[in-house]
Amino acid sequence: MPLPPLVALEIGTSKVTALVAELGEDGHVMIIGMGEHPTTGVRKGEITDLENATTCVKSALEAAEESGKVAIRQVHLAVSGGHIRSAVNRGAVPVLDRHRQIGAEDMEQVMDLARAVNLSADREILHTICQHFYVDGQQGVVNPEGMEGARLALDMLVVHGIRTQLHNTIRAVRSIPLDVEDVVFSGICSGLAVLTEEQRKAGAIVIDLGGGTTDFVAYSDGVPAVAGVLAVGGDHVTNDITLAFNIPMTQAERLKKDAGAACVSAGSGRLSLPAEGGFPGRTVSVRALQTVINARLDEVFQAIRRRLDTAGLLHHMGAGVVLTGGGAHMEGVQALAQQVFGLPSSIGRPRDVSGVATAAEGPEYATCSGLAHYGFRTAAERRRAMPFGGWLKGLFRK
Repeated sequence: MPLPPLVALEIGTSKVTALVAELGEDGHVMIIGMGEHPTTGVRKGEITDLENATTCVKSALEAAEESGKVAIRQVHLAVSGGHIRSAVNRGAVPVLDRHRQIGAEDMEQVMDLARAVNLSADREILHTICQHFYVDGQQGVVNPEGMEGARLALDMLVVHGIRTQLHNTIRAVRSIPLDVEDVVFSGICSGLAVLTEEQRKAGAIVIDLGGGTTDFVAYSDGVPAVAGVLAVGGDHVTNDITLAFNIPMTQAERLKKDAGAACVSAGSGRLSLPAEGGFPGRTVSVRALQTVINARLDEVFQAIRRRLDTAGLLHHMGAGVVLTGGGAHMEGVQALAQQVFGLPSSIGRPRDVSGVATAAEGPEYATCSGLAHYGFRTAAERRRAMPFGGWLKGLFRK
């Protein structure tokens, strides 16, 4: 029996996106409906006006219903925000079997212990992701069941966020009212959408450049090794341009899209801007514009690089940097990423997705496309009453 269609919903700082997806027999995701609406009431990925945000979500879902010719009753929800963080927690247990053979009970026990990370009372766990087991200190064990050992340990990546901010995002959907089937970190979704298994094994950094946030996930040996969010996005670049040249925000946004670049070129042209919104007309140097944009994006990439350096991961990223999100369209952003990280850089586009052309092709739709993949995988595994294979077996909502 085929799985029913599902709806992937992302409440971004700039827009709300809803994709209606079906799963083909070959595991290919077909987008049969899509809805978008500009966002108000959201800042840096977090709800600031529940009523306005809910109205935007409702409009995007109504458009998706009409496009996909379906009645939407529940959604899978992607979440982001500067409050989302990750930490690696290690659990260890003695093997109790008298023959020292590791069994499923030992594995469950060490997983429960690794999940028991000490968080402040205001934080809630989004995901716990199994990384690697250790048997008597032997590193990189993928499946220890049946092996012989006296001590079993496990590294677990725990992704967590502030409870009230997560719940307010969920409330924007439930107040429509609709059910929220699952909640997933946006960065995990983007990685699922754009990376191959080979890239995950070789090591890759996925950076999603959104309107109000920048999500990142680094994969090492096939599993997520570190994840997080910077509360900086394309809106901050627009604001920098506004302040640098004393022009209105709408004009700065157009200037960024039409003439912006992430790297400073040797050119010296100038752009004429008409009077607008009470601001006088003026000219702007292209080089000065590029300098402003470069400074902000370089700051973002350097912050992520420092996080990877601290974790000792930078030299294990054989597949380089993969950029997604609306900011991936910025001219020169690949070159800047390559310069900062010292790694090859590429634009990540949704894989194994077809249907609505824009959703199947654009890096800005990586989050929703990956969320659809995630939703179908979890639904299939629930139907079989089995855990995920590979690293995904440890990824679930608490």
